[in-house]
Order: sequence, then structure tokens, then C-alpha cells
Amino acid sequence: MLTELIKKGYIGNPAQLVTLRRVTVAEGKAKGTGIIEVRTAGGLELDLLPDAGLDIGQCRFRGVNMSWMSKNGYDSPAAISPYETEFVNTFPGGLLYTCGLRSAGPANRDNGEWHPLHGRYHSLLADNITTDISGDELLVKGTVRETALFGHVLEVKRTIRIPVRGASVTVEDVVTNQTHFDEEIMQIYHCNFGYPLLSERAKLVLPSARRTIPRTEFAATGLGRECVFDPPVPGEEERVFFHLMERTFAARLENPELGVNMKISWTGDTLPVLSQWRCMAAGDYVLGLEPTNCYIHGRHEERENGTLKVLRAFESVTNKVKIEFSEVKNNG
Repeated sequence: MLTELIKKGYIGNPAQLVTLRRVTVAEGKAKGTGIIEVRTAGGLELDLLPDAGLDIGQCRFRGVNMSWMSKNGYDSPAAISPYETEFVNTFPGGLLYTCGLRSAGPANRDNGEWHPLHGRYHSLLADNITTDISGDELLVKGTVRETALFGHVLEVKRTIRIPVRGASVTVEDVVTNQTHFDEEIMQIYHCNFGYPLLSERAKLVLPSARRTIPRTEFAATGLGRECVFDPPVPGEEERVFFHLMERTFAARLENPELGVNMKISWTGDTLPVLSQWRCMAAGDYVLGLEPTNCYIHGRHEERENGTLKVLRAFESVTNKVKIEFSEVKNNG
């Protein structure tokens, strides 16, 4: 597409329509953090974070914020610590925060081994990073390895595809167990949406063919209202629901007042559960839509429940998550 526009003389430089560049934060908490800035001709803006597992930070569509950023904001990768309570001090939010690869959910001890809250993935720096504008898409690739002496070697080859003229991002991970013994894995694709996309005017659309399980007694008090939202409520407890889809592995967040829809879809064979994090707390106002292969109870409890997924020696699994934004015409 860009080549044709250059040939026809409409543009002389692809940077007129798209941005794909590496920058480094120069000050503040995130000093030294690398960011790959992406802007498309379709109005999508993303921060890709190679120092944080090649996850995705802030996201805007047509200049309007779509993602949720926590009070912490970006942090230096050196500050990300696997200690039990440090997650709440460093969790940045962002459009995608990958959890795992060996535990997800609360900090826990399993078979004598300590696992931090939501695992270690986001604290791992990506390697072998390549960026390219190839035909009609921006292409970013990287490799992330979670390893231990005498223990596990889990490798993620991540590919991110973003159409030049579109407003979508597709993350494809090939996760491989590179050892001679089987390894249990837990993964969450923690996708976070915030104001103004999320507000009391927004509505979540889920497939009708599904079963919904509340995580806590307080979450159960919100059954039947999991798809609608309230204005911010100071101090309100979060609610988490697990949605088990039958055929359609997709969800949509609509905001007619803003005139924007978001659709998320994923590989249901590898990520069979959609976890919904609904937090209406003032200052922590967020909707998390999280395709996952587990129930986010931590490695120890999942083992006891028989819900730990096993990756055989040298076996691979491919996960794919796609997030799309679109404008909605207001007929009024």
C-alpha cells in the first residue's frame, strides 16, 4: 500500500502516514525504559514495551485514550520486582499486560517454589527484536525467555501485526517448552480499558452462549450487571467473573456517546476462559478483558483443582489475541 502511494507520487516518505520508531524515556520513574512508538494511518497509536515482555502500554484511537493506565504509570524495568506485595507498586496497566508463564493470580508457594503475583513474564526483557513496515502492515517481533538453572526453559516468540491503514493490533505468541521434561503453564492476556472508552455510557456485549462464574461472594452480587457500568465509586471492591464460551470467543465494548466500539477476539482452543475484571473504584476505574488458560487462582490452587495446563517436552502452543477499534456513526 505504501509502495503504491510512493509510486503514484502521493507521498515521498512512509513516515508521512505511519510511525514505527524506538525511543527511550529520559526522566522520571521510567527513565531508561525503551518504547516502540506506533502510529497508523487509521488513527491507532500504541506504545510497545520491549523491556516488559513486548507488552503494550498506552493506546489511543483517533487521538482519544482507549487503554487504562494505573496510578503507577510506566516504571523502569529495573524496578519491577517479584516480591509478594510489590505488584501493586509497579503494575502499570496498559492495553496488554501478559501474566505467567508458570503462575498467574495471587502470590503462592507450589511444591516449595515461590511464585510472585501474576508471575514473572512482564519483568522479562524481550530479545531479538525486529521492526518492519512490510506491505500493508507494521510488523514487530521479539523473543522472551523465562528460565531457571536446573529447571524450566519457556520461550515465547511474539509477533505483533498492525495494519497500516487500520486500527487493530494482533498479538501472536508461540510458547515452547525447551526442556526434556513437562512443564505446567499459566497465561493471562490482561487487556485493560479505561476512560473515556469505559464509562457509565459503555456496554459490554458477550456471546449469549456462555456460562458465567463469579470469583467471590461480592462478585456474585453483581451477576446480571456484569455488562453495564457505573460512575466511579470511592473504595468499591473489584469484581471478577469467569466467562466460559461455547463457540464464539469474542467480546465487544460499545460506547455510543463516544462513538467508538472495541472488539477483542482470541484463540478459544488455547485460551478457553475469559476473565472479566470490573473495577468501578474511583481512581482505579477499569475494565479488564483477559483471555486465559486458567482460573487465576495461582499455581498451587490450580494444581489442587486439576486445572493446570501441561506443555510437554519441546511442545509448542500458539495463542492469538486481536483488539480492534472502530468508529460508530451517530444517526441522531
